Amino acid sequence: MMGQAVGQQDRLFYEFNLEDRVPSNHLLRRIDAVLDLSWLRAELSPFYSHTGCPSIDPELMIRMLLVGYCHSIRSERRLCQEVELNLAYRWFCRLGLEDKVPDHSTFSVNRHGRFRDSDILRSVFESVVRRCMESGLVGGEGFAVDASVIEADASRFARVEGAEIDWSEEQLSRRAIKEYVDALESENAPINPDRKPKAISPSDPAAAWTTRGRYKVMFGYSLNYLMDMKNAVIVDVEATPTRISKEVEATETMIERTQERFALKPRHIAGDVAYGTGKMLGWLGQQRIEPHIPVWDKGARDDGTLSRGDFAFDKDGDVYVCPQGKALKTTGRVHDGKTLLYRSSKHDCDPCPLKPKCCPRAPSRKIPRDINEAARDHARSLNGGEAYNQSARDRKKIERLFGEAKRNLAFTRLRLRGLSGAKDEFLLMATAQNLRRLVKLVSRPPPRSVMA
Repeated sequence: MMGQAVGQQDRLFYEFNLEDRVPSNHLLRRIDAVLDLSWLRAELSPFYSHTGCPSIDPELMIRMLLVGYCHSIRSERRLCQEVELNLAYRWFCRLGLEDKVPDHSTFSVNRHGRFRDSDILRSVFESVVRRCMESGLVGGEGFAVDASVIEADASRFARVEGAEIDWSEEQLSRRAIKEYVDALESENAPINPDRKPKAISPSDPAAAWTTRGRYKVMFGYSLNYLMDMKNAVIVDVEATPTRISKEVEATETMIERTQERFALKPRHIAGDVAYGTGKMLGWLGQQRIEPHIPVWDKGARDDGTLSRGDFAFDKDGDVYVCPQGKALKTTGRVHDGKTLLYRSSKHDCDPCPLKPKCCPRAPSRKIPRDINEAARDHARSLNGGEAYNQSARDRKKIERLFGEAKRNLAFTRLRLRGLSGAKDEFLLMATAQNLRRLVKLVSRPPPRSVMA
């Protein structure tokens, strides 16, 4: 017999418990079980006035932001609408059925003020990392580093060629532009004064003009992750303009900060060839961290002439020896702060039968040697070993994190502008990914062998 729903529109009272409406296996219920924000109000207390009307609870705003980044809702206007309607979101945010959801403008006011002044988003991220450490998910033995390009909130069709813009007073009043102009006068300038960018966005000038994104060209920021390879937990995150030099610098920053905040120092670190520069490998050697990184080597030649690999380096004599047994010596002068030049003698090269294959258009042969070449040689010696190969396999986990962020969580384009906006969004995304990883690993059932 066909049934028919009986309307209950005329009922005045309902027996309803929000706690009973959220399933036990719901993502937010599992996250709530491991998330501790009891410390948050005390840390933010110095940034609030002791007089006036009570503010919106900062824990409520942080919980709402985490809901958004865990469920691909990054528009704060839409987030407020979803929390208004979704019972699980209300439960996680500690809101009752009749409690009012904050206005979307509240997030903007707090983000550009006390949230950035207190660096509270990093504190939330680090509290989740500590929770992962307490759960035994962080090994601390091996880290992996990589970067992925996220499109900036800047049109690739509206750009100014060159490195300088004559900003108007109206433009300088915008936060992203003011932040960029102020940064140019500081030590941490977003661009290298010796290497000007090809184009600048008039809406987000700190974003880099790049060909590495999902479009042929676009403005973007690099999402830099430092990942513990045991369980793919993100132990640090940094935002930089999409330039390889900035990404390498961010690696040093993240390793030092991880050691300072969590007393974690890896024995080895894995990365792709972009991190195999002499400067980076030299720094890792000073830190006594084994580099499981391919060496960035530009010494090979494809024109049939002898490459640097055909010359043997005599460490004791500090000379290169050519295939004919002649020495290439150096004056010891460091060029550009990073390179030593080794030169052969013209008298040795003129009668040499290999001169057409060695230096056909020069009177003698020159070989540049990085001042960190010893560190580069050490990195080459590790390549192909068992530990190196294992790191190469484990390093792929960081690519899955980027894939999860972009494909599953729709994190392909920023909504906030400026380097500070990118930092805020990257911290929230890394926090959301760590929380999802934490509840997945902590609450998963034991292996069958244990159950048997």
